[in-house]
Amino acid sequence: MSRSSQTAERAFVLGFDGVPWRLIEQWSDEGELPNFARMREEGASGTLESTQPATTPLAWPTIATGVWPDKHGLYGFQNLSSNYTHEMYTSYDMKQPTLWEQLSPAHVGNVPMTYPAREIDGTMVTGMMTPSTEKEYTHPPELKDEIESRIPDYEISLDYPDYADRLDEFEVAVDDMLENRRELMQLQMEKAGDDWGLFFFVFTAPDRFQHLIWDMDRLLDHYKKLDDILGEVMDYTDEHDADLYTVSDHGFGPIEELVYVNHILEQDGYLFREEDEGTRGALSSLGISRDRITDALDRVGISEEKIVSTLPRSIVDTVAEQIPGDHALYDVDYEKTVAFVHGAGCLYVNDTERFDSGVVDPSQVPAVKDELTDLFESVTNDDGEPMLNVFDGDELFPTDDDSPDLIVNGRGVYEARNALTDEPTGDTGNYDASHRKEGIVLCRGPSIDAGAELRGARVVDIAPTLLHGIGKPVPKNADGRVLFDAFDEETTPASTKVERTGVSQGGTDEEVDDDFGEVEDRLKGLGYME
Repeated sequence: MSRSSQTAERAFVLGFDGVPWRLIEQWSDEGELPNFARMREEGASGTLESTQPATTPLAWPTIATGVWPDKHGLYGFQNLSSNYTHEMYTSYDMKQPTLWEQLSPAHVGNVPMTYPAREIDGTMVTGMMTPSTEKEYTHPPELKDEIESRIPDYEISLDYPDYADRLDEFEVAVDDMLENRRELMQLQMEKAGDDWGLFFFVFTAPDRFQHLIWDMDRLLDHYKKLDDILGEVMDYTDEHDADLYTVSDHGFGPIEELVYVNHILEQDGYLFREEDEGTRGALSSLGISRDRITDALDRVGISEEKIVSTLPRSIVDTVAEQIPGDHALYDVDYEKTVAFVHGAGCLYVNDTERFDSGVVDPSQVPAVKDELTDLFESVTNDDGEPMLNVFDGDELFPTDDDSPDLIVNGRGVYEARNALTDEPTGDTGNYDASHRKEGIVLCRGPSIDAGAELRGARVVDIAPTLLHGIGKPVPKNADGRVLFDAFDEETTPASTKVERTGVSQGGTDEEVDDDFGEVEDRLKGLGYME
């Protein structure tokens, strides 16, 4: 690729959700993935360290903004309130401006956590967390009609529980979804024409595929399809003299056992369940549970989602609290509970300042955190090896007083879950694999050094590097650094000092009053929610 002293004027971020570096390295070395091999030979590449925890709702916003979750504001799929209820995070909760708000025209496709679609100079098709294609999930709104005309069976995601015991059909469904997503990307490319500053498109299929299928032969077949898509995007960026950043939000690896962290808290007297007395006790004695009620409603054509979308949230919460069953949050007696885990390993000390029924004085929170860290680090397997990793929320998220107190995640082949159970561990069921810390970053373009190795790259570094690489200023409050090792020494970015700029805080007071029932079902199907 020819070099010049001129910087690229535009950039393309191609996201592959959940792709681990070791598979890309192995299969590109073996000649199985020729386009990934070209990216490594003609550009800069290496591992990409994810957020903590290494999950989609934290990592993609971090890639898109260049700041950690305490600044962009998203800690999971659901936001926990002071009264222990939760609601889905939306694009309105994003506090830091994204790349597509800094560069224009921009074209954004299938990026998680972008629903509802925001008005930008360009096009946007929202991704994961979009309730359904019946909603207004595009900008401009009329783009939805074009998608329905050109891709009539376009879906936001699959209903994963339906495929739990039909993996051959699941593989076909994922392939179909991948092709539809590729068709969407091509549609947005046509819309972009030659006048664009940023293209940001994510394929979530590899993450979904790997959760249920961790078989190397089948995975390689899937990765060859990703390699073909990469080749198409490489041609596109070459035609437009653009820098290309191919990234994954986290890696992946096999899991062998689930660890129920809320059970551990309950076992050691830090968490208490609601007693089956009063209405709950009467219903329980009659054998009436959440599952039996929802099964009966399904038989007469009334879905749980219909109830949630029709009744006010306060009524739904009140009813849920009265029905025995596995509600996780609803089954906890907060007037006795010292700490609990919510979402992807986010542990909260139930302090009196943060929560309505808190029992811990704020001054005692550090001591409780120390106790709980010792508790979780003492959880070992039969060989005495630790099963959990524990991280201090104040160290991970120093600028936000409302961040989780601790992050508790599975270690190695162990996956942490927060369901209320009667056993500390359990079988993984239909799940073959889950997230790991190290994803991928491969850069190629007019300003990128051929064959360069990137060391210590983190998801938070992508946005600053991209901006500097195309001659744009980096936000002053960015947590990431510019990866100068990526740039060819003869190009402008390699020898230019990073320009800084102030940015206005994102976010909005607008609320999204949508039924996220289908979203919750999809997340439960992937093990992201209990």
